[in-house]
Amino acid sequence: MTENPLRRLQDFGQSVWYDDIGRALLVNGTLERLIREDGVRGLTSNPTIFQKAIAATDQYDHAIGDSVEMGLATDALLDTLMSQDVAMAADLLRPVYSASGHVDGFVSIEVAPSLAYDVEATIAEARRLRHLVDRPNLLVKVPATTQGVQAVQRLIGEGLSVNVTLIFSLERYREVMEAYLSGLERLAERRAAGEDVPDLAEVRSVASFFVSRVDTKVDAALQGLLRQTGDGARKERLHGLLGKAAVANAKLAYQAFLETFRGPRWDALAACGAKVQRPLWASTSTKNPSYRDVLYVEELIGPNTVNTMPQATLDAFREHGVVAETLTKDVDQARRQLAALEAEGIHMAEVTAQLEAEGVRAFADSFDALHRALDEKRQALAAAGV
Repeated sequence: MTENPLRRLQDFGQSVWYDDIGRALLVNGTLERLIREDGVRGLTSNPTIFQKAIAATDQYDHAIGDSVEMGLATDALLDTLMSQDVAMAADLLRPVYSASGHVDGFVSIEVAPSLAYDVEATIAEARRLRHLVDRPNLLVKVPATTQGVQAVQRLIGEGLSVNVTLIFSLERYREVMEAYLSGLERLAERRAAGEDVPDLAEVRSVASFFVSRVDTKVDAALQGLLRQTGDGARKERLHGLLGKAAVANAKLAYQAFLETFRGPRWDALAACGAKVQRPLWASTSTKNPSYRDVLYVEELIGPNTVNTMPQATLDAFREHGVVAETLTKDVDQARRQLAALEAEGIHMAEVTAQLEAEGVRAFADSFDALHRALDEKRQALAAAGV
């Protein structure tokens, strides 16, 4: 029998995480099967995923009905449902967490997107979520806005484990890694001063670098240029750049990772037990049907990385994924591709800034829609006397 390609990714130093959550997934054995058969080693969630799970299904109606009897407000109910799901997932992944030496087995829960531009509120919410879920294998997700990065540095300095999310640009990614290193250095200083804070070895972090959305945005700009030009040679150049930006951007991000986690500064932290902040490839479903459906998995395989996949991508890679180390291949070509986009007037700094703002807004909209839908369900169940 041919070995499952998903399980083979671990041979190349890449962990498969599952980008979904829901009560049915947790209680009907699906997550346990994914762990057992596909080697899934972690789980990520976000407001959009919770919106689909809670608002668009009847999986939670019984729990919502109970909340009506208890008189829980919508905010408290939402907190309860999300924290229960994350805690259940963390418990199911606890054996992975233990067996991997605390490298994998994590579940993520995100701070409210409305706090993305507020440093102090983000820190307070991250602490609250950490206490609420109370599992060692929890990662609190913090968006990589300017304010979010500041919050990450302080949270790491307190010993919290963090998933830094919505990273699109190389510049912002370097800021995230700097925040992680500075936070670890602060934690080391506090331990040396005798403060009761976690050991550096207990702190884990991933940096969620988003992929497919970059191609969606850049390809739209390229298509606009193609419609405007009649120059045959330029058309050929532009066509050659379609579907290339996202992988190129991620490959250069990995180079930045390799550069950051080596040398005297990192060696000093590693000597204190610190672990690298792994890049996590997020948004890895292929949005353009003309591209290979496992494009953002096959092209981004390498050591010390995570790829979090939704169900369709997981199924596709299990069926026909090709496993080989690809992250360090064609790096010079990646640089040339991004330089060519700049030469055509497509500036990655502008593209990624737009994507960050859109990502925060989309998650905030999902969170608001979830709150409204949950409130409507509560009212309907209360009116029905459930």
